[in-house]
Amino acid sequence: MKSSNACMTLLVAMALVAGCGSGNGASGTASTTTGTTDTTTSTTASASNVLAITVNGSLCSSSTSGSYVNKPCVSVTICTPGTSTCQTISDILLDTGSYGLRIFGSVLTGVSLTQVASASGGSLAECVQFGDGSALWGPVMTADVVMGGESGVQMPIQVINASFGSAPAACRSADASPTAAGFNGILGVGLFARDCGTDCVGTANNGMYYSCSGTSCTATAAELVKQVPNPVALLPVDNNGVIVQLPTVATAGAASATGSLILGIGTQTNNVPSSVTTYPADSSAEFRTTYNGTTYYSFLDTGSNGLFFPATSLLSACAVSGYSGWFCPSTNTSLSAVNAGYDGSSTGTVSFTIGNAVTMFNSSNMVFPALGGSMSGGFDWGLPFFLGRSVYVGIEGTGSTLGTGPYWAY
Repeated sequence: MKSSNACMTLLVAMALVAGCGSGNGASGTASTTTGTTDTTTSTTASASNVLAITVNGSLCSSSTSGSYVNKPCVSVTICTPGTSTCQTISDILLDTGSYGLRIFGSVLTGVSLTQVASASGGSLAECVQFGDGSALWGPVMTADVVMGGESGVQMPIQVINASFGSAPAACRSADASPTAAGFNGILGVGLFARDCGTDCVGTANNGMYYSCSGTSCTATAAELVKQVPNPVALLPVDNNGVIVQLPTVATAGAASATGSLILGIGTQTNNVPSSVTTYPADSSAEFRTTYNGTTYYSFLDTGSNGLFFPATSLLSACAVSGYSGWFCPSTNTSLSAVNAGYDGSSTGTVSFTIGNAVTMFNSSNMVFPALGGSMSGGFDWGLPFFLGRSVYVGIEGTGSTLGTGPYWAY
């Protein structure tokens, strides 16, 4: 899911998603670029810098997932700060379109976290809005966070609690439970190190951070160290980005899929890039996609459960009630687009397939590489894009052999 908060100048991405919107990559898709094909070795979750990903698999909760297709899940461990009292929580949505760790307070039953204070001494809270129209509200608290076999790092996280204080207007309809949201939490590992950045340091009316005293909450500025960070950016070594590796899935779909989230780029022997093309991104985490003769702003987002782009005569919309936002061609339709860095560099052609969404939703499968829907004004390469690829997410201001972030690479 792409954050729609004004901080970091993130633009609203009006993607239609099922649940909160995760998705797995387009199977049967192949990409050709001005570079060569990614030859990074596939990695299992046994290394210390690797987290297992299951798309609609064992790390996803059946109680929250329901009909939520293309849902990539990981687990993280949360500890009471400075102690060995910890709790491992699964059903965490992996999201390259946002930043920060956010977990429902109702599932944090085995740890005690510390409230982060605002500059005025109140309780710091946060309202986060996403491009699919959903929102999350709750206090910012300090936790020790463990990802994979990495050492724990103390950091602020958002504890999702719709009844905390008095939510601002934008979050009064925020998801109130894991069942409503479709997950226990979100791990945002996108291109930026903080979920707001410098805009929230000097501006109280940033639309994101609030200081609460009792039930009264007012807009407030937030120091960088108190903002919710991208957890990867705080790791001691593997802190310059991540690699999302997911397997190829047949066009008809699969019941589930298993892959890896590798922490760091070129920091360990298992994350050294080889023959991938880098696509520099702008301050909105976007690059450029030219499709059907028109160039759009675009982004890569595991938190969107389909490929979303402007409708054209090439694809018909679903005629079945409740599915009008999805594409339903009579036969699988092969398409292509050209991606480029935001500055016009590093062009590459991506071929992909769109199938009939109603047919997919009525099957027994849950992972669909050919699932697509319409959105206006942009191109959202959701989870189907990630299937069959190793996708590199380079964090702003950090370097690797692929360049200096922010960048996408595959």
